[in-house]
Amino acid sequence: MAHEDDALEHERASWKPSPGLAVAVTDPVRNPELPPHRERMTDKDPAAMKRAVRTVYTLFYLSVAASIWAVAAYMLFPIESGRIIDIRNNNLFIGLGIGLALLAIGIGAIHWTKAIMSDKEHIEPRHATRGKDSTREASVQAFRDANEESGFGRRTVIRNSLFAALAASIIPGLTLFRGLAPESSPDHPHAGDPVFLLSHTMWKEGMRLAHDPEGTPIRAADLTLGSAVHVIPEPLAELSHHDGYLEEKAKAIVLLMRLLPEQLKETEDRADWSYNGIVAYSKVCTHVGCPVALYEQQTHHLLCPCHQSQFDVTEGAKVIFGPAARPLPQLPITVDDEGYLIARSDFTEPVGPSFWERH
Repeated sequence: MAHEDDALEHERASWKPSPGLAVAVTDPVRNPELPPHRERMTDKDPAAMKRAVRTVYTLFYLSVAASIWAVAAYMLFPIESGRIIDIRNNNLFIGLGIGLALLAIGIGAIHWTKAIMSDKEHIEPRHATRGKDSTREASVQAFRDANEESGFGRRTVIRNSLFAALAASIIPGLTLFRGLAPESSPDHPHAGDPVFLLSHTMWKEGMRLAHDPEGTPIRAADLTLGSAVHVIPEPLAELSHHDGYLEEKAKAIVLLMRLLPEQLKETEDRADWSYNGIVAYSKVCTHVGCPVALYEQQTHHLLCPCHQSQFDVTEGAKVIFGPAARPLPQLPITVDDEGYLIARSDFTEPVGPSFWERH
C-alpha cells in the first residue's frame, strides 16, 4: 500500500495539462451591491404623504372606537342574565370589538412603516460593543436618528393616536374581569364572596345522587365493581338555565366509583363517608377547576385532562402527580330505606381550585 500511495503522489505532482486542453478559471462571486433606490409615492407627492398620515391616525382612532364598543357590548348584553341570546351576543360583539381594535393597530403600524417612515437603505458595519462613553453616545444618537427617520417625535397626531389606541385596547380585557367577581345584592348577599360560594353547594343531607344529566336516582345495587358514574343532585335536573342550573352544577358535580371495600384506605373520621366500597368525589379539579373525568380502573387513579393532575381514589383522592395542591373534596354518602344513594351532608370543604382565602 505504501508503494501505491507514493506512485499516486508522484503522478499528481508530475501532471501537466496538454496544450489543447482548456482549463476553466472561475472568478469569486462579486457583491451585487444594493439595488437602485426606488422612491415611494409618498416621498414624491406631499399630498400622498398627507393621505397616508390621515389613514394611519384614522386606523388608530378606529381602534379606540372598537375598544370602547367592546366595553359597551359587555354592558349591553349582560352574560349574567343567563339567556342564550345574551350570551351569544356578548361573546360575538365583545370578540368583534377586541379583534377590530387589535387589527386596526396592526394595519396602522404596518402602513406607517411602509408609507411614512424613512425609506433610505443603510449599511451598518459590525463593531465591538463595549461600555465606553463613545458607545453610549452612539446609542443615544441611534435613538435620535430613529426618531428622526420614523417621524415619531414630529408627527404628534400619529403618535398620540397610537398611544390612545394602545391604552384603549387594554380596557376591554380589564372590563371582562368584572364578571369574575360579581357584586353582592339584597337577593345575592354573598355574590362577591368566593369562600362562601365555593364552600356551599346544592348537596344536603338525604338528597339522592342522580345520573347526569337526566336526573335518574342511583341505586347502590346497580353500580358494578370498577364503574365510574357522573352524578348530580337529584333536584338539579329540575332547574332551568335561568334559575342557575349551570352555576349550581359547576359546583355540585360528582364522580361516583365502586371499588372493593378492602381497597379503600380510609381515615377514622371518614370511615362512614363511603358505602360498601362506593365513594363520591368532587369532579372539579383542585388546580384550576377543570373537570376530572378520566378514571383508570386498574390503578384507581383519576386524571385531570387539562394539566395531568392525578388523584388516588383508594386514599381519599390524594394528589399523586401534577400541579394540584390538595385532594379532591369527598362527598359523604350512604343509602336510604329504598336502597338509593344519598348524601350525608354537603362537602365539608370548598370545592374547586385552591385559593389563599379558602382556610
